[in-house]
Amino acid sequence: MDRPLLGRIAVVTGGAQGLGAALCERLADEGAHVVVADINLDGAAGTAAAIEARTGRRAIAARTDVTNEDEVAGTMDLAVATFGHLDLCVANAGVLMSEAIEVFPAEKWRLVMNVDLFGYFLTAKHAARIMIPQRSGNIIQINSKSGKKGSYKNSAYAASKFGGIGLTQSLALELAEHNIRVNAICPGNLLDSPLWVNSLYAQYAKKWGITEAEVRQRYVDQVPMKRGCTYQDIANVLVFLASDQSGYMTGQAINVTGGQQMD
Repeated sequence: MDRPLLGRIAVVTGGAQGLGAALCERLADEGAHVVVADINLDGAAGTAAAIEARTGRRAIAARTDVTNEDEVAGTMDLAVATFGHLDLCVANAGVLMSEAIEVFPAEKWRLVMNVDLFGYFLTAKHAARIMIPQRSGNIIQINSKSGKKGSYKNSAYAASKFGGIGLTQSLALELAEHNIRVNAICPGNLLDSPLWVNSLYAQYAKKWGITEAEVRQRYVDQVPMKRGCTYQDIANVLVFLASDQSGYMTGQAINVTGGQQMD
């Protein structure tokens, strides 16, 4: 089968585990060489090794705290030093902390904004620094349905994601003249991911006085297609946006929510 990303060079932040690792693996499956960027260097190295062993594509790990400009810049420079250029940057790194507004610790609120919005800015800045002289490139942010609609007791995350869509649109306007596209993907709830299975179901079950199975069903019932979002759902859209098939698309925030979010 034709691989639409054959020979492309990609950097993925937050690539050591979970969704980020799945996206790294899918990009390699589609022919890309991948820089797995993560604050967890050991985890990133493990993901990179697994990708090389399974796909035969090159993958390297880079210790990257997306709130540290020197580390972000160094990761982009490493990609160019290793592979010669940079085609794709996926800004996936993020954190989620949820509290009622009247008790939300300011330092935690600021941390979410720092990682999810400022970290995206730094990632895009240093990807663009390399892509502008190339006159080619593609930047994709992994956003959220919370970037389209407010999220209950989740003000920091929603604010950061709303900001991320504004940043995506602004960069798309600014970078179009350099032949660089900028888009975002807005997934729904990853109901079978480790975050939900190992943490959120138990938290919500305790808070609401119901079983974990009932918590899951509540969230499934909110989705017209009656299932949670999967890594594969997101990866499918990522590959499309990363490929030439979406060559006339920029500044978009694409919902992958099973109909839960439609604008």
